[in-house]
Amino acid sequence: MRPTRVSTLAAIVVLAAALTWGLLKAVYNSLPPLPWTGVPALLVVAVFEAGAGRDLRRRIASRRSAMSGAPRADGLKPADPLVVSRMLVLARATALAGALVAGLALGFVGYLSGMLNDSIPSHDVINAALTCAAAVVMTGAALYLEFCCRVPGGGGDPKGGEDH
Repeated sequence: MRPTRVSTLAAIVVLAAALTWGLLKAVYNSLPPLPWTGVPALLVVAVFEAGAGRDLRRRIASRRSAMSGAPRADGLKPADPLVVSRMLVLARATALAGALVAGLALGFVGYLSGMLNDSIPSHDVINAALTCAAAVVMTGAALYLEFCCRVPGGGGDPKGGEDH
């Protein structure tokens, strides 16, 4: 499996932002104010994935040292290949979802940037900008988790195989 491409994520962001901007032209006045609750939710996912990536990276390194016959001094349980595969799928899905949310938020920012004199649109711009930043952080954490699923010296596949 090939790593997620940043260009794919960027294309999702641009497409989602353009579609959101176009849709907001028709429906923005009937929408409620944007909530702020998405920001902490995205950041919680980012913290989880970054921590899981750090732990998984250590466990994969522990598994490789166990396979080479070297004693494991760190006391870590080796990473199960099925868990690594599941974390890889989670990382890829989260990266795509983060790009989509970032694009939606950028669409709001782009549409509302001309209405900053009103209180509700200025409040929505702040929430959309914070949501976009949190989505970018979550996407970065997902890409880090995906990177941590790789076996050192084994290519991009979490099982150590060659990319096809």
